[in-house]
Amino acid sequence: MSEAAAYPQAMPTSNELAAQRTDLALKRTRLAAERTLMAWLRTSLSMISFGFTIYKFLQDVTRAEKLTLPDQGPRNLGLALVGLGTVALIVASFQHWSLMKELQGHASTRTRISLVLVISITIALLGALVFFSIVLKTGPF
Repeated sequence: MSEAAAYPQAMPTSNELAAQRTDLALKRTRLAAERTLMAWLRTSLSMISFGFTIYKFLQDVTRAEKLTLPDQGPRNLGLALVGLGTVALIVASFQHWSLMKELQGHASTRTRISLVLVISITIALLGALVFFSIVLKTGPF
């Protein structure tokens, strides 16, 4: 008789299996929330950088070629994209934070703060800085 057959493994109880499945489900939900916030981060960062690029490019074109733009269209488009990206990232960060708080209420252990959330808040602050630098800029726009 083999040694494994001599000492049969204790089968987990149904409560232990349910707890294990619940823990795994909470981990999957947390990872899904992280991926969702990363998607919002990529989208918002694209909007912020594109808005700033439009603003700076058209500002340089007007200086170099002595063009005058009659309206504030490029500046307003840049502001709209930077503002939209920043606000979207702030809302997504708040939504992520509230979901993590809700999951923490269901989990048996305390979860650490998300690195993606820290980066998102940092990028949102940089987006706000870019927005106000465009607003306070005096120039051809």
